[in-house]
Amino acid sequence: MERPSTTPHIAIVPSPGMGHLIPLAEFAKRLLHRHTFSVTFVVPNDGSPSQAQRSLLDSLPPSVTYVFLPPVSFDDLPAETTRIETIIALTLARSLPSLRDELWRLAESTRLVALVADLFGTDAFDVAEEFNVSPYLFFPTSAMCLSLFLHLPTLDEAVSCEYRDLPEPVKIPGSISVPGSDLIEPVQDRRNEAYKWVLHHARRCRLAEGMLLNSFEELEPGAIEYLQGEETGKPPVYPVGPLVKIEQSGKPDGSGCLKWLDNQPNSSVLYVSFGSGGTLSYDQIQELALGLEMSEHRFLWVVRTPNDKAADASYLTGHSRNEPSEFLPKDFLERTKGRGLVVPSWAPQAQVLAHSSTGGFLTHCGWNSTLESVVNGMPLIAWPLFAEQRVNALMLTQDIKVALRPRADAESGLVGRDEVARVVKGLMEGEEGKGIQSRMKDLKDAAAKVLGDDGSSTRALSELALKWEAKLVNQLH
Repeated sequence: MERPSTTPHIAIVPSPGMGHLIPLAEFAKRLLHRHTFSVTFVVPNDGSPSQAQRSLLDSLPPSVTYVFLPPVSFDDLPAETTRIETIIALTLARSLPSLRDELWRLAESTRLVALVADLFGTDAFDVAEEFNVSPYLFFPTSAMCLSLFLHLPTLDEAVSCEYRDLPEPVKIPGSISVPGSDLIEPVQDRRNEAYKWVLHHARRCRLAEGMLLNSFEELEPGAIEYLQGEETGKPPVYPVGPLVKIEQSGKPDGSGCLKWLDNQPNSSVLYVSFGSGGTLSYDQIQELALGLEMSEHRFLWVVRTPNDKAADASYLTGHSRNEPSEFLPKDFLERTKGRGLVVPSWAPQAQVLAHSSTGGFLTHCGWNSTLESVVNGMPLIAWPLFAEQRVNALMLTQDIKVALRPRADAESGLVGRDEVARVVKGLMEGEEGKGIQSRMKDLKDAAAKVLGDDGSSTRALSELALKWEAKLVNQLH
């Protein structure tokens, strides 16, 4: 049967979670903006797809289609003790039969040349090779984390204890040294299934024909130079970032925060948000609130119902909509009225960071939020919670020096109100904050340049597209 098109087709397999889907959606948009391809998102899931997922995928260009694979079950897993990384990895692993069926359909109806999976999807490479489709890894976080990921099998063989018990910091190739206790969270318990899954995918990522990286040379020059160096068995790395969602959100701003920002002085507001999945304990919310009040600076705070058990409690499950007055300090909202605005669960972050009244961002250091900050030249306060965020925070504070980081109390683990007030004042009014602002402006200019017609990220994308187009030529002959 004659195939209906000679356009090269790419299958993209994201891991669960909006933090994985958003940069892959932006990658697809950028690819189609500059090159002639068609794309299908093949989305594994462990339940009903969320409205946020559907809305994002529906917003993509007409040459992007998507299919949700049949949901997989986790009834055999202990719900209380299974880490999020294990759930993500198993969602992909248990979806492989359905993925094979979908690739069969795509191979019959399109000119399928490549499959792009992110870091928890390397098992899909075996399925891709069954159809003579080139496997590629999309790495959604920093070059520093990719370097650690590639180094992890070597580290695993060299170290017998828990990494947090190492007397010396771990040297990440091409980047800074990191205390073992600050390495990515899923490697902190080597007996846990989550560690075994991360190690499994770290070993398999070298099976890719290439690795797409959501970063750019000026942001992480040392790590990217290392990753692009010659090394036996390491696939070529294509820095194609920053891939961030910058256009207007289709979701209405029910909180009114943009209208509130319109009435604030230029660069006067600290935006406080812990991403789509981050949650704080009740006691930490109390201290953060009182510290923001003590700082006497304006703030816009996206606050979520506290969770005393897990910092990533909202990652896949969504957010409860309890009223902030139920868990904030007594009369806090009244005392800060006019100077601060508290919104429950969600704010249009891209627009908030681009707003002229926003002058700083207290962030969990998730990579999507970090890149959004860079694109907008926004100075940071680094407050990491889980996943790779501690590594990102170290890079932002110690390496490229565009963030301040509050110190937690050694006994309680809490960041106290006095410390919150100190770092907020330091960022918003201190000399150190002015230096951070200047460096962030330079990175903002660099980010715009790499995405230009002759920018390094645009060239990397073109190099990748040429490889995929050559694959189609080989298929046709």
